[in-house]
Amino acid sequence: MLVRHGQASFGAADYDQLSELGTRQCRALGEWFAARGQRFDAVLHGSLRRHAQSAAAIAEGLGGLPEPLVWPGLNEYDSEALIRTVHAGPLAAPDSAEVYRAHFRLLREALTRWMAGQTQPEGMPSWRDFVAGVTGALDHVRERHHGQQVLVVSSGGPIATAVAQVLAAPPATVIELNMRIRNSALTEFAFTPRRHMLVAYNHLPHLDDPQRRDWVTFA
Repeated sequence: MLVRHGQASFGAADYDQLSELGTRQCRALGEWFAARGQRFDAVLHGSLRRHAQSAAAIAEGLGGLPEPLVWPGLNEYDSEALIRTVHAGPLAAPDSAEVYRAHFRLLREALTRWMAGQTQPEGMPSWRDFVAGVTGALDHVRERHHGQQVLVVSSGGPIATAVAQVLAAPPATVIELNMRIRNSALTEFAFTPRRHMLVAYNHLPHLDDPQRRDWVTFA
């Protein structure tokens, strides 16, 4: 089971911090797991603060999780470094719908160029190495946890990359998947020692309530 972190702090000086809503989203997911008797034999998450905070909130709602394995290959790409490859100077604060859309248009262009090997954002791995970090986590799960329930907490980019790898889809598909994944969304794989298979993508069963309609977020 792969989970995107809860809502972080888009537009703030430090994005890598769950908002109060992000914590509630993940706690609700843990409660949803608990109500269905879901338990996990292993947990992996990236080394970003929002990954650890999301896993902690899920554990709070669920009533506990195994000690997580921190896997840096599950970390998100650096969107600011990417955008600097296609846009000079600082971006305007995301205080309107148009500025928000402009940000993601630039990000889409920057991702396309990075994936094609046309740019190398400062401080980031190559696209090939980014993919290797994600597939390394999938390989670890297949090799070490066959027959077990595994929770992976990560970000939109790595999760979209994992889905595209399982489906043998091109990089352009990663971008489309990435742009639509919602905070705290579930993506489910079945797996054998040989391969992973996609069961569900971008699912929010824990927010499927009219009173939680405004809990659904993308950034």
